[in-house]
Amino acid sequence: MAIHENRHGGGLPMRYMMAIMGSIGMAIIYGFKVNASVAIVAMVNHTAVKLLSNETVNSTTKSVPDGPFVWNEPLQGLIKASYFWGYLVSLIPAGRMSELLSAKWVMNASVLLNVIASLLSPVAAQMHYSLFIAMRFIQGLGGGVTFPAMHVMVSKWAPPSERSVLTSIIYAGTALGTVIALLLSGLLADHFGWVWIFYVEGSLCLIWCTAWWLMVEDSPEKQKWFITLEEKELIASSLNQSLHKSSHSASFPWRDVIKSTPFLAILVAHFCSNVGWYMMLIELPNYMNQILKFQLSENAGLSAMPFLCMWIFTMVLSKSLAVMQEKTWISVTVSRKIGTLFASAVPMLCLIGVSYVDHNRVMAVTFMTIGGTCIGGMYCGFLANHIDIAPNFAGTLVSITNFFATIPGLTIPIVVGKLTEGNSTSEAWRVIFFITVAFYLVEMLIYTMFGTGKEQPWNNVNSAEVHLEEASEQTVPLKEKNTNGKVVSYKN
Repeated sequence: MAIHENRHGGGLPMRYMMAIMGSIGMAIIYGFKVNASVAIVAMVNHTAVKLLSNETVNSTTKSVPDGPFVWNEPLQGLIKASYFWGYLVSLIPAGRMSELLSAKWVMNASVLLNVIASLLSPVAAQMHYSLFIAMRFIQGLGGGVTFPAMHVMVSKWAPPSERSVLTSIIYAGTALGTVIALLLSGLLADHFGWVWIFYVEGSLCLIWCTAWWLMVEDSPEKQKWFITLEEKELIASSLNQSLHKSSHSASFPWRDVIKSTPFLAILVAHFCSNVGWYMMLIELPNYMNQILKFQLSENAGLSAMPFLCMWIFTMVLSKSLAVMQEKTWISVTVSRKIGTLFASAVPMLCLIGVSYVDHNRVMAVTFMTIGGTCIGGMYCGFLANHIDIAPNFAGTLVSITNFFATIPGLTIPIVVGKLTEGNSTSEAWRVIFFITVAFYLVEMLIYTMFGTGKEQPWNNVNSAEVHLEEASEQTVPLKEKNTNGKVVSYKN
């Protein structure tokens, strides 16, 4: 190993720098995912929409200035859902691309797609709503590859004992990005106009693309800067038992995966959890506006509060569980189930509470903040579990579960739009919240019964091939002869 690969180490370990950079990247992607939810509130002419739907316009309760677009609730739901169409299309290819090619560049391309589409969004919206939908679709294409790419990065960079912490650092960025996007988007819309949401946020993210390109490599062995030889050896030795050298070229064990109960438990948990996650992510600004009557700037700040608390909670919980694992107080399986229980049981109870506080702002915000905070348990719960059960195929596994878990992102805006069209009442939202509660109950029961942190046998599907290759290298004939029968070489 060249000396220059070692001399730039010191300070923060490179694997944590990678996680922090990945966290910022996830923050950017989730910022783009939610900024349209805030922007639409400022883009829509609410007075015209209510008149068209024969609703009474009450100037005393009107809380948001009218924008230029007459988009009714179903169309707004369609616009919000279009992001997830692109997200679904890119998910499955992203997992194998990240495993077979370069997770680093897959992630960089993801952010670049989002930046370009963001900068073009204002012009697209002014031309026709279908073009704005197309920009959201393109951003979804980029967003869909992020989880698979980062799961592959974690599988190559994180020692098993640090998976919870590094995974949580990376994916906690989704909460931080949501906070920043909600606050910044609200301020930009209030003070400068909705178009600047897309221009400012798009331009700023080019900085990350450059830094990720220059600072981070796909794996420790490829990293030439900011890493010590000791860190490379630590990661390599810790991953030796679970990550095989030829795993990147192995065919994916579809049959074994489909029949795997631990994997199916993760899939169910991911799907059900995302029903609640997307309810918070996409529809919370609408609930704050329609029922609690918050102004746009207040709406953005209060909508961001649960995600800020989630970011802090995720860091604390993941570290606490990691310490308990190190002290052998709990197993990996128990750790994952604790994280998932926090992410399901607490939000479930809080949604029940929100359903009955009606217009009590303080109680509603308190319940939503507590529930949103505890959703962060999923990052050190079932989301990290993909890497536990099959580190060789972590990217594809999370692609599959995220594919199904994105369905709520497609359907929730449309369902909520239909249920609240001409009926923006506490009763309508109570129905929405109780549907979400049912999914949380399923998540809690299924994952608690069937989830596990043990590596599955099908993760080593190519191990027989590896042993065969090694055996063939060791059984080369000791003597090779030319056509005249003379010995020309010896091999050991």
